[in-house]
Amino acid sequence: MAKFVLAGEADCPYYAKAELLADYLQKNLPDFQIFKITQHPDVWEEWLKDLCEKNKWSHKNSPIIWRELLDRGGKGLLLGGYNEFLEHAQLYYGVTSCMMTELMKVIAQENLGTQTANELQKEALKGLIDPVQVWITSASAPACYNLIPILTSGDVFGTHTEISITLFDNQQAEDYLRVLATEVRDLVSPVLRSVSVCTRVEEAFRQAHVIVVLDDSTEREVYTLEDCIRSRVPLCRLYGYLIEKNAHDSVRVVVGGKSFVNLKTVLLTRYAPNIAHNIIAVALGVEGEAKAALARKLKTTPSCIKDVIIWGNISGNSYIDLRKAKVDRYESAIWGPPHFSRPVLSLIFDSEWVNKEFVATLRELTATGRQFGGILAAHSIATTLKYWYHGSPPGEIVSVGVLSEGQFGIPEGIVFSMPVKFENGTWVVLTDLKDIEISEQVMTRMTSDLIQEKLVALGDVINFQPYQSENGSAETDEKTTLPTTTDSQENQRVSDVDFSDLIPQADSEKPLSQEPINGRWYTKR
Repeated sequence: MAKFVLAGEADCPYYAKAELLADYLQKNLPDFQIFKITQHPDVWEEWLKDLCEKNKWSHKNSPIIWRELLDRGGKGLLLGGYNEFLEHAQLYYGVTSCMMTELMKVIAQENLGTQTANELQKEALKGLIDPVQVWITSASAPACYNLIPILTSGDVFGTHTEISITLFDNQQAEDYLRVLATEVRDLVSPVLRSVSVCTRVEEAFRQAHVIVVLDDSTEREVYTLEDCIRSRVPLCRLYGYLIEKNAHDSVRVVVGGKSFVNLKTVLLTRYAPNIAHNIIAVALGVEGEAKAALARKLKTTPSCIKDVIIWGNISGNSYIDLRKAKVDRYESAIWGPPHFSRPVLSLIFDSEWVNKEFVATLRELTATGRQFGGILAAHSIATTLKYWYHGSPPGEIVSVGVLSEGQFGIPEGIVFSMPVKFENGTWVVLTDLKDIEISEQVMTRMTSDLIQEKLVALGDVINFQPYQSENGSAETDEKTTLPTTTDSQENQRVSDVDFSDLIPQADSEKPLSQEPINGRWYTKR
């Protein structure tokens, strides 16, 4: 009996043609048997390389065909690629293929779609066997209480994916966490495999697939803005070390909170460099407040407002960009089909409201941190995770704080909120958007404080110097670069950290006046 193995790239037209020829031979020849291996284009090259190294073959293209000789006690015998298989079929069986190129391409795309669907199904089945490990830091925070019911509803990871939740906080919060864990179990959620409590730092983030970083607090009193900034460093350094050591290789980290959200995120990317791309800051809280304010003005529902872009510092200097904002299903003299939308700025005729009242409302929310508390914080985090796993709505713009690589003229090395889309389990910055250029002055306003926060945190600058406008005594350089600080230059290494001092403690932090870093700038008509 002739036993052949046909392997190829899912979207390869030649693999599609060879596959149909092999199916025909197997159907019509009793002694011909084919086994097919289809690989996704993202993994094909690596898979083929490993296969050839293992069998000491030389082959670089899709497909690859070999004959199994296991019944004779030998290894597989390489036949070759598409041309060699075609010649073999014609020489030994008198059969050939006359498939046209266009049909080959159509079948190749069908193969890719089938392969993608199979992989998603495998992931779903795997989730039933191995639940998604979700860790929530500072789990005694109100946002955690509101987040858990959303996670256990099945709306975030899927109704067929089980999750295990670990509540991580300090020992003083252990009794509360155990009561909370009991309450979570009482939900009897079909997707919740288990819920546990962790107060031992060295065990944090073990096999974590998802980590939600909420606001941390400290017992130590801080009296200056610089002390407040530097107080974030030890815990972020510790978290970064533990994430790299204990978490899953593909762990996804979302950072929320009321203050220094961008700073905490950039510190985590610094101390967990291997998963830096998978650490993002949640900006949907600010986006939600902006949409709600616009909806009140337009007398519509907030869910009808789309594509509001949040630029900059999520909990400080940010720029609410309405140039791409649109409203769906708006009741006016102009109507259209369900997908019809209209630009928001063309519907708000009160420019004074846009430039003053709208600005003042959102500035107050940022100064008080209200947009990151309780229900809204939980919903923003859950929605961000949902988009990350299942993709954001097609065609919609989502704002997320990510590590800058120089997009839009933003200095590299800072975490900056910018427009993205989520697809295929990752996020992509929307650098191809048109007419969203930001003036150099506004960009400098937003980046200056983020750069200063990072420099103060890392010890490169002693005093925080907030951005001052043209009539102020100081002016930011037109081009800003970030000096680097090596790990050996920092004051404290991970190995020197006293774990007991770094677990989030009860909040006795004195309020600080942060007016210089809580200003906002908005699109003007």
